[in-house]
Amino acid sequence: MRRRGAALMGIEMKTMWTVAVVAGLMLGAAPAGAQNADGGAHVRAAVTAGTMGVGPEVGVRFNDHLGVRAAAGFLSGTGHAESDGNKYDATLRLQSYGAMADVHPFGGAFRLSAGARINRNRVDLELTPSGEVLVGDEEYTAAEIGRIIGRAAPQKVAPALSLGWAGQNRRGFYFGAELGVLFQGAFKLEQFRSTGSLSDDPDFKAALERERVSLQKDVDKVKVWPIAQVALGWRI
Repeated sequence: MRRRGAALMGIEMKTMWTVAVVAGLMLGAAPAGAQNADGGAHVRAAVTAGTMGVGPEVGVRFNDHLGVRAAAGFLSGTGHAESDGNKYDATLRLQSYGAMADVHPFGGAFRLSAGARINRNRVDLELTPSGEVLVGDEEYTAAEIGRIIGRAAPQKVAPALSLGWAGQNRRGFYFGAELGVLFQGAFKLEQFRSTGSLSDDPDFKAALERERVSLQKDVDKVKVWPIAQVALGWRI
């Protein structure tokens, strides 16, 4: 069961590495754009990419020290989670929206941020065996199982803390970077379902529940989601 938890987290890490590469290319391509008309209040719009997904960000910096922003992130990644000879199809879906308050303690590019996100991230799991497999330490045939379907999701509202760099308070192109943590709690596995001939059998349902509980114990070890984003945008 530990291998299943590790494999599930491997799917997440693989997706995070993918968006990190995209983010790095985006950051490297950012133009050095001329800066002008500094100071005062400025509105900005950007595209962000990273472990929270890819999506828009809009914000207002009221002065050199304070600002607010809102962002959304979307991304999907697929892979496989293997355990005890069983291969689960796994799909990670990132979807969240949130707002952050930014404090620039030195009046420059460096910022400290706090906020929250409406969190619809989830992982979908599916197993379609071709022969006999173990479920909850009991052996069942492919016909008896059909498909095993599961879903895992964290808490719906998650606080966030981060630090980052967002350029000077001036008009023009800018790029930014952010590192932090989303306190979303562990992914919680919903009750497993099956489509086979034993889908309504009480003993088989009990075996599915043992399978879910065993996997949940491994998933419970990870209670936060990393924030690693870069942004490219325009400030007016």
